[in-house]
Amino acid sequence: MLNKLPEFTRHYLILSLCGLLALVWYFVPHPAMIVGISILPFAILIMLHFPFFMVLLFVIFSFFRIHEVIPQLYNFKIPLLLSLASFVSMGWNVFFTKRFSLWWRPEFTALATFYVLVTIGVVMASNLPVAMGYFINIYVKIAIMSFAIAWLITRESEFVIASVAIVISGWVVGIKALSNKALGIGLVEETRVTIGRVFGSVLGDPNDLSLVLMFPAAFAVGFIVNKGMNSPTKLFGIISIGILFSAVLATQSRGGLLGILAVFGIYAYRRIKNKFLFFTVGIISALVLYQVAGISGRSSGGAAEEGIDASAMGRIYAWEAAIGMATDNPLTGVGIDNFYSNYFFYSPHWDGLNHAVHSTWFGVLAETGFLGLIVFIITIVMLVKTALRTLSTIEQHETYFSPMIKTVAEALLAGMIGTLVAGTFLTFGFSWPIYILGALTVSLAHWTRLQLLLIEESK
Repeated sequence: MLNKLPEFTRHYLILSLCGLLALVWYFVPHPAMIVGISILPFAILIMLHFPFFMVLLFVIFSFFRIHEVIPQLYNFKIPLLLSLASFVSMGWNVFFTKRFSLWWRPEFTALATFYVLVTIGVVMASNLPVAMGYFINIYVKIAIMSFAIAWLITRESEFVIASVAIVISGWVVGIKALSNKALGIGLVEETRVTIGRVFGSVLGDPNDLSLVLMFPAAFAVGFIVNKGMNSPTKLFGIISIGILFSAVLATQSRGGLLGILAVFGIYAYRRIKNKFLFFTVGIISALVLYQVAGISGRSSGGAAEEGIDASAMGRIYAWEAAIGMATDNPLTGVGIDNFYSNYFFYSPHWDGLNHAVHSTWFGVLAETGFLGLIVFIITIVMLVKTALRTLSTIEQHETYFSPMIKTVAEALLAGMIGTLVAGTFLTFGFSWPIYILGALTVSLAHWTRLQLLLIEESK
């Protein structure tokens, strides 16, 4: 990269660095500062030259909360640094070096429309400071990164790297969850595992933890069942699914259990020709897993509770509150992250505490209104259709695509369906999972279309 600069500019940069080192040594004569300043130019060059890795690392730390899984990293503000690096690197490579071109698809139009509705809802929110805080600190990054992920993945190798990185990150979270379970650390209701609950981590909720684990499980299963995978890859998938599945069971989350069953179900449905056998095995597996996961022994939602259990009734009350919020604010909802603070005013049953909505669909309904929910559903339907179409295209032209690309395509479909099924009982309408899956799905669809165009031109 330096070789492309004029000679005068290179000399100027070298002299500037020497001057900076001398200045730092004068005020802070410590070797660590000199090493840091010396490494900085190389770190900047790496950041500008590898935007994909900057974005991938940012997504991994933000979604899997690696800095909270490994508390020793917490004070280094790694997600913040990676977000800045990602924005700078993307801007440099898109607008200055022109290494990447910006393109558009109908799915982006739907996503952008939803982002606009969420933004309008922030201005109209019942609790503006809460909505603004979540929007600026979290949702803006999600919105920008969903486009960045799609635009910056341009090679087959990058899809492969992303899928493997997602599974390895799942290892880190899964092993930590199983360790906490074994040591009795951060357990909810005495049996349900969490991570980082003591300092308010997102993974401190067993339902959210199960969702994070389910995402890499979709890729791990693909490494096992798809033809063309070599033995090390299959072994990697087997070990991964063992860790991830065990950790999901340890959360005792019904939503997570349904989601991971849906992931397995997509793979099984496409391979078992006898659909009666498929549904029979599916029902039996669900009943067995319900017992193995220990859900019947939970303090809330367990077998000890008669009739509709407290966990289920809590969700029903929350969903009724969501409908009330949307009815009063049909076009904008109560605003992003405002369900909790509005629960008291809309719930038909007050037990002295505000509660989460525990549903993606009702959460979007409450916080963006009926209009927002309609656009959100349209976006989801478009993404699912795109995932199906891309997988079908790759299978029709199997000789031109590697087994790994087919695995990625099927994993994205399975992950999407699993996430949507789990979304009935888990809340992620305004968090990372659906947007990462959507971005990867759109990116793979665009890449596949370009590959087919190249194939047609070469004939």
